[in-house]
Amino acid sequence: MSPALGNIVSSLQRSGTFINTLIAALTICGQQLFSSFTFSCPCQVGKNFYYGSAFLIIPALILLVAGFALRSQTWTITSEYCCSCVPQLRRISLLERRLACLHFFSITGRALVAPLSWLAVTLLTGTYYECAASEFVSVGRYRAFDNISAGELQEILAGFPCCRSVPSNMILVRDEVALLHRYQSQMLGWILITLATITALVSYSLARCCSPLTSLQHRYWTNHLHNERELFEQAAAQHSRLLILQRIKKLFGFIPGNEDVRHIHIPSCQDWREMSVPSFLCTGNDVQGNYSFLGRRVDEDNEEGRSGDIELKP
Repeated sequence: MSPALGNIVSSLQRSGTFINTLIAALTICGQQLFSSFTFSCPCQVGKNFYYGSAFLIIPALILLVAGFALRSQTWTITSEYCCSCVPQLRRISLLERRLACLHFFSITGRALVAPLSWLAVTLLTGTYYECAASEFVSVGRYRAFDNISAGELQEILAGFPCCRSVPSNMILVRDEVALLHRYQSQMLGWILITLATITALVSYSLARCCSPLTSLQHRYWTNHLHNERELFEQAAAQHSRLLILQRIKKLFGFIPGNEDVRHIHIPSCQDWREMSVPSFLCTGNDVQGNYSFLGRRVDEDNEEGRSGDIELKP
């Protein structure tokens, strides 16, 4: 990949508008495929409402939860600022809390893109709403239903979304009910889109007004967080690999992949027992935290008297 193309891809990945548009487009495509292959209104009394409502609301809730859960920033804020089950190692300033709140609102806005897109597309399509609302339409003004009992009326109305065969005098009623449900569903969809757009604009403006950072400081802070996360992951991967190689060399006497092996070390029983009890936390007044399955004794330089080395002669 050329440097120019790499810079374009990197800038698009860091662009909130591009990411939100991509999420919305994928959600719309997924909704269309999901509706085509899985949705089939039961057209039975007492089931249409629950079935249509489930397809309308439950996927949106799942997308909302996934939007929070799949973002690493959510867990960073939770562990740094919200978790009170561990002792605070440092005092968090008011500025840091305000920045964390600003970051959380940004995460929330990104997480709401997919569920709002799902609700908007399903309401504009109208299929789910037509199934859910089929039993609650008022048809008292139509004379075709004058001599029909309440139970039969419910069965007829529940069968409207499936286009079941009905008497000729009810075909016009069925078409008008379908148009009414489509109208109501699409109006709700446009109202939702309008409210979401206004809310996003107002929230973005309030967040910038209440932010302790200026526009340039906010841009610098955003770039700083991105670079910090990227460089930290690279450094952490390299550091952990070097540390693990050092501990493995002390434990076994050689490094994997080294063809010139002259000495090997036989781990003692104590070494194997300590390797089966991992330690991942910085607790108490420890100067250094232990994050390895290899145990603390591997870091000790004094290994005499525990087990011997075996020299391998070429």
